[in-house]
Amino acid sequence: MTMNKLLLSALFVCLSCSHAFAFSPGRLAPSHPINQPQPSIISHKKALSLQSPTPHKPGAVRQSPPLRAVEGDFDPDAIKNSVSQVQSGSLKAKLRALYKFTRPHTIRGTILASIAGTTRALIDTPGAIADAQWGVMLPRAVVGMAALLLGNAFIVGINQISDRDIDVLNKPFLPVASGEMSEKAAWVAVLTAGIVGPSIVYNFFPTLLFKLYMLGWGLGAIYSVPPFRTKRNPLLAGLTIATVRGFLLNFGVYYAVKDAIG
Repeated sequence: MTMNKLLLSALFVCLSCSHAFAFSPGRLAPSHPINQPQPSIISHKKALSLQSPTPHKPGAVRQSPPLRAVEGDFDPDAIKNSVSQVQSGSLKAKLRALYKFTRPHTIRGTILASIAGTTRALIDTPGAIADAQWGVMLPRAVVGMAALLLGNAFIVGINQISDRDIDVLNKPFLPVASGEMSEKAAWVAVLTAGIVGPSIVYNFFPTLLFKLYMLGWGLGAIYSVPPFRTKRNPLLAGLTIATVRGFLLNFGVYYAVKDAIG
């Protein structure tokens, strides 16, 4: 009887231990559910190595690239840094400010509209692509694109000068509002674009295109310049933008291409 009790006690102890540990050759290890991935010492060390900072030379100072304001950037530190770079005399910073002054998103719109108008005119003219004199047309297209971009710079530039006090609050990333570009430099850029652009069209394109160009030039100016400032009236502002961007730009490019084809 005593022997039976001892055997039962030993069996009970073995069964209890089997629930707490899983047997593996040479050691006892805690049990885990079947098919559950086991932790790996190697993978753990690898994870630690990925989390640890990259070693660097003693005494080396890590420097992050300086912040600079871009289109639509309201970060005051980036804007301040861009202004300080211009004030330090950096030519690259001044060119960057001039580029921002031209409002790059409007440049992309002008280029896309020109490509679309040119493509439409070529498609509408049978044999235009096969018989085109590309040696004459391509330089003419480059000159025309330059005139359009100068007209665009004139319109957006005079708008920034006229709206400086408003842009300081609403669009502080613009170069005139932030101080990256002085008002004097802005006027020089606007007057240069406003004179060179019409001169190109007058000398290289038909009279009708020059008249259309100057109509857009004038509408773009009175959109911002007092006492007109058509932008103050929602209806007049919408009509001005639709006329310049929707009609004059597209029709002008189309007509210029058709005239070049002959």
